[in-house]
Amino acid sequence: MLLKKQTVWLLTMLSLVVVLSVYYITSPEQKKSNDLAAVEQKAKDQINQKDTNTKATTKTDAKGEKTIISQVAGDDEFEALRLELEDKRSQMKEELTTEMASTNLPADERSKAMDQMKELNKTAQQEEILETLIKSKGYEDALVRAEGSNVRVIVKSKNKPSATAANDIIQEVKKEINDTNYVAVEFQPSK
Repeated sequence: MLLKKQTVWLLTMLSLVVVLSVYYITSPEQKKSNDLAAVEQKAKDQINQKDTNTKATTKTDAKGEKTIISQVAGDDEFEALRLELEDKRSQMKEELTTEMASTNLPADERSKAMDQMKELNKTAQQEEILETLIKSKGYEDALVRAEGSNVRVIVKSKNKPSATAANDIIQEVKKEINDTNYVAVEFQPSK
């Protein structure tokens, strides 16, 4: 009888080790770290590509001094800004998720973390909607960054920037995001 109990105990422990090993290998945290490594590598590649796409021109002023003006290709700049914003938000989401999963915090603090997470997702969706709306008006590309009640819009356009175009964009932003105090619109010429 004693041998049977030891055998059952040993088999139970072995099966537990196998289950935990499979869970560890397929856990979402492992996949996140692999995805994070891929995102970091992509960011490094874009930075290296950004360095190769930089154009430098020399300008001589009235005093005869030379000034070097460097200009980055617009698409790469937009993508780098988007990637930076996405990385910042994903880090904030990860911190909030950790807070929500913490069992030693009171329920109201975990609830606040969940509300902040919902607000981050809502802001990201509103930014995407605004970018799509602005692009549909004939602009080549648009980048919308909302931080609190301040919104910054960068638009790439072939057309000459005008006050009416900026005003139209500001009105779209205020329609989509109700609680905005400050909206800045910047036009970048396309190449």
